[in-house]
Amino acid sequence: MRSPRLAALELRRFGRGKLPRAALVALLVLPLLYGALYLWSFWDPYGRLDRIPVALVNDDRGATADGRKLTAGDDLTKGLRESDTFEWHQVSAAEARKGVENGTYYLSLTMPADFSGRIASSAGNSPETGALQVRTNDSNNYIVGQISRTVFAEVRRAASTKASRSFLDRIFISFSDIHGATVKAADGADDLEGGIGKAEKGSEDLATGLNDAKAGSGKLSDGLAKLDTGSGDLADGAQQVADGTQSLADKVNGVADKVGPFLEGNEKTIGDTARLVADSAGAVRHNLDALVRTAPAAAEGAHKAADTLNAVYKARCTDPVLPDPACADLKKAEQAAADVAKVADDVNALVADQNGDLKKLDSRLATLQQQARALADRAPRLSEDLDDAVAKINQLNQGAGKVAAGARTLHSGLGTARTGAQDLDEGVGRLKTGADDLSGGMYKLADGSEKLSDGLHDGASQIPDYDKKDRDRRTDVMADPVQLVSRDLHKAPNYGTGFAPYFIPLSLWVGAMVAYMLITPMNRRALAAGAAAWRIALAGWLPVVAIGVLQTVALMSVLHWAIGLQMARAAGTVGFLFLVTACFAAIVQWLNARFGAAGRILVLALLMLQLTSAGGTYPVQTSPGFFNAIHPFLPMSYVVEALRRLITGGGLTPVWHACVVLLAFTAGALALTALSARRRQVWTLDRLHPELTL
Repeated sequence: MRSPRLAALELRRFGRGKLPRAALVALLVLPLLYGALYLWSFWDPYGRLDRIPVALVNDDRGATADGRKLTAGDDLTKGLRESDTFEWHQVSAAEARKGVENGTYYLSLTMPADFSGRIASSAGNSPETGALQVRTNDSNNYIVGQISRTVFAEVRRAASTKASRSFLDRIFISFSDIHGATVKAADGADDLEGGIGKAEKGSEDLATGLNDAKAGSGKLSDGLAKLDTGSGDLADGAQQVADGTQSLADKVNGVADKVGPFLEGNEKTIGDTARLVADSAGAVRHNLDALVRTAPAAAEGAHKAADTLNAVYKARCTDPVLPDPACADLKKAEQAAADVAKVADDVNALVADQNGDLKKLDSRLATLQQQARALADRAPRLSEDLDDAVAKINQLNQGAGKVAAGARTLHSGLGTARTGAQDLDEGVGRLKTGADDLSGGMYKLADGSEKLSDGLHDGASQIPDYDKKDRDRRTDVMADPVQLVSRDLHKAPNYGTGFAPYFIPLSLWVGAMVAYMLITPMNRRALAAGAAAWRIALAGWLPVVAIGVLQTVALMSVLHWAIGLQMARAAGTVGFLFLVTACFAAIVQWLNARFGAAGRILVLALLMLQLTSAGGTYPVQTSPGFFNAIHPFLPMSYVVEALRRLITGGGLTPVWHACVVLLAFTAGALALTALSARRRQVWTLDRLHPELTL
């Protein structure tokens, strides 16, 4: 009998009564319990987090930053309550603590009293980080605690980003303020440079002026030294004058005492005498002109007379005619005439040679005549004039005393001035040195101010000046500088889709395992009839494959149309699962055929090994080394990897690889089943009396 007919006969047994039919139906829907029902239970848990009760505590008191009220706690509370992250219950801190402890709330989020204050401190001298306090209780649910860490990491990032935006916005505003202040400083530096340039010119002029002042102060010091010496002489001379005027005053006062009464009694006589002197002076002046005219003639006449007497003397006395006494008298007369002629010559010579002096004499005689007449006119008032003269001399004496005292004061003052002039000269010398240093310093300062101005202009050009649009854009970037650009090439839309490649083969393995609890792995009739071993193997394998195909169709129909599983390659997925159920049926058949009742335990054990090493939940690399070691040698490892590519998309290389592996496992398992069938055709005591029956 052929293998397909044997398989049909095996399936026909399930139509002989209600219980077999019910068993067949249960066998068909059994994978739904492991696949569809289990996947449905956590198909999209992250989409229903808003049903998880979580305590929210807002103890934040708020703060003030830059004159604005900051209520970070209220803002965050409002944002959380408007979100669908959790089912938020705003309670007190005590209620939250108690609720997390007794399981009323899975966890709690607390914003402390200083939450806003710490955020606002970022703009102060002692910045502090704000702290969100999370309380979990793994005895309530471990997975919720894990989910909360991810959710609250996003909450913390959002709060930090918002605080950073405010802080960075102030920084960029400060940049603009600094830019404006630097521009003003640069303009001020320009003004400073111009002022320092003028100051530099002024310092040069000051140095030049102080050079002149130094020369002048030196001259002043020397001049004051000379003045001091001269004032000393002046003081001495003034004192001498004062002494002289004092003596004069004493004498005049003494003479006035004596002469005063005389003048008072002889004013007429003095007047007459003065007029006589004036008249005499006038006569003398008149006779001076006659003397000038007659002196030459008189000299000439005297010479003639002298010559005549000399001739008479020679004539008479050389020729002794006259007696000696006569001659002696004549000799005397002749000598007297000679003397007169000599005197006449002298007078003539005097008149001739001293004509200028005679003029002076005439002028002086005129003055004497004038003054004598004036004296004659004032003679009646001489006593009064004397009194006036005495008073004036006394005043002169007093003035001379004051002049002497002033000269002494002047001398003393000039001595002080001389010392001051010397100090001035030394001070001006120091000022000159300082002015020279100042001029040099001002030159350096001018050069430095120019560099300062240039530097400030350069600095102003390098300091950014952001407008509001640019500032907002930069604040966004700086507050969240690193964006996670996630590109999921083949994204699973939900949690259930991601785990479907793991639970679908699990359900098909269970379906094959239960199927061989109802269907014998090797047909007894074929064994008894001595059919070929390979026919026996196929006869026991094909019914379970047929049931597996029906199981696959039912499972995938429910997953797709009832639960919502979307497959990138639906036909490929279903076709691949037909191969999977055929492979699983062959492996389970062999274990049951070879080991009998113990084979069912081995089937369950092999299922556990595959589930733990297939990498269906966490990557197999995260498992202990044992599971990594057996991972490449078990079929479910390849099934899970292939289903991921068929359901969510991706390259098909793992699919073809899995097909080859599954075909190899199928062929190997059928071969081993055929070998077991051949062995079962020989009856032994173990078959007649098995040690274990299930």
